[in-house]
Amino acid sequence: MTVIHLKKRDVVKSKVRGVDLEFDHEKLATILEVPGKNGICEYIKEVWKESKYTRPLEITRRFANDDTIMKARRVKSVEMKPSQRFIHFLVMKNVIPRFGKRDTTSFMDLSYMDHLTARRLVNLPRVMMRHMSYVISVKDHELPYGDWLTMVFDAFGVPLVDKKEKNLKDTISLKTPSSPCEARGSPDPHDEIPAKLTEFGSSRRTRA
Repeated sequence: MTVIHLKKRDVVKSKVRGVDLEFDHEKLATILEVPGKNGICEYIKEVWKESKYTRPLEITRRFANDDTIMKARRVKSVEMKPSQRFIHFLVMKNVIPRFGKRDTTSFMDLSYMDHLTARRLVNLPRVMMRHMSYVISVKDHELPYGDWLTMVFDAFGVPLVDKKEKNLKDTISLKTPSSPCEARGSPDPHDEIPAKLTEFGSSRRTRA
């Protein structure tokens, strides 16, 4: 699978088990039944900077439940309230899924935890393209979004012998990393997150 960055959109082109696939983030949004035209799609790895909606120190204090913290940092699960741990679980499993240590947030976790609790619109399809581009570039990492990609393959009529996530890495490779994302239109901080985006953990399951 190759992500081709154009001026106004990213386009995925691939051939999986003899079936040609081509879609952009809006087509992906239609398949997944989530918003895809506008919304936040920032992708943060090591440097956590302030932005229109992101205040690192403020977010750190809020999720660590400690107003005396003087520098933005990662937050441990034990510092969070039960409701905050649930939001963290939601982000780790469905927005920015990852393997390995999960008892401490990443900066990106905290940013999306803040966006979700503030009910800001998130452009999941764009986030997915950027995250897959990064993950596939790191050796020995399994491709995330197994359940979501099964829906994509189903939509294009790709015959899958086994739809489990562990087998998806054998079918996909990302050769060209996605360029920095620019959301088309500024998200409204008062936009509510559609119910479908808050039901990832229960509503999306790989079909047997």
